[in-house]
Amino acid sequence: MEKIQGGVTAAKGFLAAATAAGIKYKDRTDMAIIYSEKPCRAAGTFTTNVVKAAPVLWDRRITEEVGQAQVVVVNSGIANACTGEEGLRYCQETSAEVEKTIGVPANQVLVASTGVIGMQLPIDRIRTGVQTMAPMLNGSLEAGNAAAKAIMTTDTHEKEVAVQFEVDGKTVTLGGMCKGSGMIHPNMCTMLAFLTTDLAISEELLFEALRADIPDTYNMISVDGDTSTNDTVLLLANGMAGNAEITEKNADYEEFCKALRFVNTELAKMMAGDGEGATALFEVKVIHARTKKDAKILSKSVVCSSLTKAMIFGHDANFGRILCALGYSGAQFDPEQVELHFESAAGKLLIFKDGVAVDYSEEEATRILSEPAVTVIADMKMGDAEATAWGCDLSYDYIKINADYRS
Repeated sequence: MEKIQGGVTAAKGFLAAATAAGIKYKDRTDMAIIYSEKPCRAAGTFTTNVVKAAPVLWDRRITEEVGQAQVVVVNSGIANACTGEEGLRYCQETSAEVEKTIGVPANQVLVASTGVIGMQLPIDRIRTGVQTMAPMLNGSLEAGNAAAKAIMTTDTHEKEVAVQFEVDGKTVTLGGMCKGSGMIHPNMCTMLAFLTTDLAISEELLFEALRADIPDTYNMISVDGDTSTNDTVLLLANGMAGNAEITEKNADYEEFCKALRFVNTELAKMMAGDGEGATALFEVKVIHARTKKDAKILSKSVVCSSLTKAMIFGHDANFGRILCALGYSGAQFDPEQVELHFESAAGKLLIFKDGVAVDYSEEEATRILSEPAVTVIADMKMGDAEATAWGCDLSYDYIKINADYRS
């Protein structure tokens, strides 16, 4: 597997475009489209929030009942959530516009929205956006990058990644883009991710691969503990790589799962590190836990702790906050056995062992915690299970951004 440049247009047959539709923002692009030259097998996972946005309901029906798609239309600025029957009708009208303009059947059009909850979409601007983007569609990396920029809300930069790998003697490409900066606590946020591949694979295995990967990637990130109404991950496979279709869990399937894990992990980390107001990516590795379930619970408890996040922001080696978060997680362990390390590009430092703090340098700890990516390693000394969670620090700017987000 090799990491390459690009995102959703890296794989064969995928095109993209973006436009400034004026949905909410007045000074930037805010609408994107992804198009495949051939119909795709389609899989999706969605928010577990009981309050689900209209696009989530629309896409879930298509991925579960139709299982095939060729176009994804995405807007930023307005989430089309808590919008009732009118919001659902706008999903249908968007898809109908795609059918009229591009010729793809409406039941093969997926839609996604992100932004302010409770506002209705300006559907005339959405229709115009589809009409504007249709002749702009192309497969360049620049078009994919433009699409990644158009779906941002409070994100500070676009997020995309792509890889190539071999299946059945053919070069297969998997690319993706995502957005997410706040209201991030996926339990499949306002998190959207779109993955495209030219792999030929059965609908059942495509869905199974995505469903199996989510718990260890997107579901292991948290910015603020809020699970959005709009969380969506869509995976499209058009088969244009020319490989023999994967219909069983063989070595080719495992190679695809490996690539999917890499792409999803990279995108998840990009979102975590770009949390609203964040100055650092905060990674928590729990090792030697009793069970995988315990390892996940422990790592998520630390990465979600407001006090621990504030500690990272202040570059303060207040390890008691980490132990506290481990202790209230619900997982059972012996605190006298735990070892804690801080690690970053500046080095690695043992700070706690055998129930007490070790004789470490506060200056060195601060230097390690001052890097743009910081890791806490918690060795539970109980077994062989491990898990990693990702988040960010908690800064003053998080409050500033969210205090007036709607206005």
